[in-house]
Amino acid sequence: MEFHEMDRAQLLETLKTDSLQGLSTEEVRLRQKQHGFNELIEAKKHSLFFLFFSQFKDLMIMVLLAAAAISFVLGEWIDAAAIVLIVILNAFLGFYQDRKAEKSLEALKKLSAPQVQLLRNGEWTRLPSREIVPGDVIRFSSGDRIGADVRLIEAVSLEIEESALTGESMPDAKQTEPLAVANPNLADISNMAFMGTLATRGSGVGVVVGTGMNTEVGQIAGLLHGADGIETPLQRKLQQLGKILIVASLLLTAIVVALGVLRGNDFYTIFFAGLSLAVAAVPEGLPAVVTIALSIGVQRMIKKDAVVRKLPAVEILGSASVICSDKTGTMTENEMTVTHLWSGGHEWTVEGAGYEPTGRFFETAQPVEPQRVPALYQLLQYGMLCTNATVHQKGQEYAIDGDPTEGALVVAAMKAGMTKELLKKEFTLVQELPFDSERKMMSVIVQNSSGKFFAITKGAPDILATRCNAILWETEKPLSVEKLVGIEDAVAAMAHNALRTMAIAYKPLTPQTTLFTEEAIEKDLVFIGLEGMMDPPREEVKTAIQECRNAGIRTIMITGDHAATALAIAEKLHISGANELVVEGKEIDTMSAEQLQVVVEQASVFARTTPEHKLRIVQALQQNGRVVAMTGDGVNDAPALKTADIGVAMGITGTDVAKEASSLILMDDNFATIKSAIVEGRNIYDNIRKFIRYLLASNVGEILVMLFAMILAFPLPLVPIQILWVNLVTDGLPALALGLDRPEADVMKKKPRDPAESVFARGLGWKILSRGFLIGSATLAAFLIVYDRNPADLPYAQTTAFATLVMAQLIHVFDCRSEKSIFARNPFGNLYLIGAVLSSVVLLLVVIYLPPLQPFFRTVSLAAGDWLLILGLAALPTFLLAGTYFFKPKTEES
Repeated sequence: MEFHEMDRAQLLETLKTDSLQGLSTEEVRLRQKQHGFNELIEAKKHSLFFLFFSQFKDLMIMVLLAAAAISFVLGEWIDAAAIVLIVILNAFLGFYQDRKAEKSLEALKKLSAPQVQLLRNGEWTRLPSREIVPGDVIRFSSGDRIGADVRLIEAVSLEIEESALTGESMPDAKQTEPLAVANPNLADISNMAFMGTLATRGSGVGVVVGTGMNTEVGQIAGLLHGADGIETPLQRKLQQLGKILIVASLLLTAIVVALGVLRGNDFYTIFFAGLSLAVAAVPEGLPAVVTIALSIGVQRMIKKDAVVRKLPAVEILGSASVICSDKTGTMTENEMTVTHLWSGGHEWTVEGAGYEPTGRFFETAQPVEPQRVPALYQLLQYGMLCTNATVHQKGQEYAIDGDPTEGALVVAAMKAGMTKELLKKEFTLVQELPFDSERKMMSVIVQNSSGKFFAITKGAPDILATRCNAILWETEKPLSVEKLVGIEDAVAAMAHNALRTMAIAYKPLTPQTTLFTEEAIEKDLVFIGLEGMMDPPREEVKTAIQECRNAGIRTIMITGDHAATALAIAEKLHISGANELVVEGKEIDTMSAEQLQVVVEQASVFARTTPEHKLRIVQALQQNGRVVAMTGDGVNDAPALKTADIGVAMGITGTDVAKEASSLILMDDNFATIKSAIVEGRNIYDNIRKFIRYLLASNVGEILVMLFAMILAFPLPLVPIQILWVNLVTDGLPALALGLDRPEADVMKKKPRDPAESVFARGLGWKILSRGFLIGSATLAAFLIVYDRNPADLPYAQTTAFATLVMAQLIHVFDCRSEKSIFARNPFGNLYLIGAVLSSVVLLLVVIYLPPLQPFFRTVSLAAGDWLLILGLAALPTFLLAGTYFFKPKTEES
């Protein structure tokens, strides 16, 4: 018998599970051993061997290996061996960088894996979907991605979008009854849900019948293979730069060889000099260091609870000029607490904060017992009945499983002595009409112990009041204009105190009522009262908003709450001032696109909005040239998240579809984390610019010292193997360490970067050329001073030039840490850089002073006194231009 043919009892017996307790921890371990983890087989990964040898695919590396082969044929085996050794060292460095980047992306994938709710040991818990085993009991609701193939045992207005499997675009309604059909089409199996499909409405509970490759989607797992990494716009720009530099290097080689031959130099020597300059012109490590910089930045973001799903977002973060953020949970604590209640003209307050279910009730400062006040008791009782949230205790802490707003209603009722278990004995749930953002309400149909049916509805007061024709005011009375004004006054008073209001209503149903639809149930209701709840602002958010403002980033609050509530929270967070413009969703509906473009530049608070309003706000800001980061958590937020330049999903409360549509996931649902991510995004881009500046300035210096010598008819200041050593070894470690640099203190005091700007913008091109010119000049000066002293000892002069070039670059790397000056940052602020520079100095001393290596690198031992000349000239390029830092305003970038 197939699973879809089984009834509930047969299903549970076949899979040896319990719908009330789920599986035990021990049973889960046994089943994981038998079935493995719930994951699809991925495309075969490249071996470490393949990864290492892929480092030799670079065009310039191939040219070097060809040069080594020519050297070997011509009998210059020392040159050949040295070139091969350097290439192998460079390959190991590239291999290390690629492997680290690969591991970072693997860790990222694990962190962004879908989460599911599982019933284990009698308790619901949230775990990664890979932990699912056959027999597990799972539950899901609108917006959740189904984690495995399941046979449904509960379905409340459940609809699931299965187009990935069936090709049908419309969601399918689900039910729990057995199907007496053999081998039905997938689209006809209405009592099952399949891995990878999306719940679009309602909620459900099911028993897992297939995991991993034993699922329907496992049959088409090949579609998931071969997903390559995303190339960022910056990486593409740098690849284009690399191609230009390769063409330039080949032209440079031809020019050098032609000049050398015309001056009568030995062809072999001049050929290798030209080849060395070609290698110097191309920063071979550029793609690898960019990848590692992005990877390290992503890892840092993960540590700060921000998971990057799409690498381009890392770059775009540095350009963000507007953050559109939800209020609840993102800017606030997301621990809703009912503090005020209102019914029939009476108002009560409640003690306690958070989710601990203890606190007294007061009316005009006098304690009251809710059980003795019928209107208050009914308000609390019906509020609890119309929820799906539950409260559970973990040690000394209480937590909510479900929506925080519903959790607040449950906790308020628990303070009055009620529990869900006791209510289940008195009331039976017949049907649920789930909340959706269009209706802004939710209803349940219940039957009490006397057999009477009635509906309970909760929702936004302004919407729910229009569905009522009566109100509890001591007794049930018609909802007159006067009574309606009383409701509005109560809502306004609560909103003024930054309270979110939830209205509760009910409707008795006759025995003849059989059609439990939204249209039939949610009208002619009796208004019971209001529950006002507070979600306090997060303390760290106020600071984060101010820092964003200093960085030229504007914060806009977009919320579904009442306008007065939104404005009260916005004032506390300093998003807006008192009496500032607040725009409501109904006003947006009346605006043209052009009118909204004007309004979004004036208003910082948008209230009573729908996901469609969010989308229009994002589009209006983008039309104004803004780079927009947008937060969201619901299914209907997906269009706005996709449209925004940076879609930001909530990791805790966010639905799977919102996470899939986003570029960034906040694992703590905290606005301050967006600010931290922007800091990292800006720092990653800055670090890549530092690397480009360092490497290209160094390469310009190497090229110019050789060109100047040739043009002036001097002997070559550097031999080819020395240039190769500097370019492929000495430069590599400091460049990599620059990618690990921490953000500068003023990173959030700069205006957002123009995403279209060149990597050489803001004076970087001039810095590269000017520093490169001075490095080349200083190296040539060191060579000429020593050569003029003793023209017969050319190797000594060349070794001096070699040491000067290396030291000039190693001093220059500290200047690259800031776009102001070497004096703008603490030189010990990057210990990785200190270690890299010391390592490069040690390598330099080894090739100069170690006798076995001297023949390879054409070096000789230098006298101690010459190091004063070397260090003095090496420091000159950096400190000559850096000195102007002290004579400029500190806000100006040099």
